[in-house]
Amino acid sequence: MRPDDPLLTILACPLDKGPLSLLPEEDALYNPRLHLSYPIVDGIPQLLPSSGRKVDTVDHERFLSSLKASAT
Repeated sequence: MRPDDPLLTILACPLDKGPLSLLPEEDALYNPRLHLSYPIVDGIPQLLPSSGRKVDTVDHERFLSSLKASAT
């Protein structure tokens, strides 16, 4: 999945229905509100609630820094 993929504008977290951010280096979509990471397997986002992986504080801060850097 690419950062300019139009699918990203409509994908939402299955738990809080909020937007997700692409983490290309992790091959995952990230919900910073719930600290959940959803894998992308063979280009297909795995957005079942059971697919979400809880992210620890260190990785959460790293992901946020990465997202801020890619936004500028």
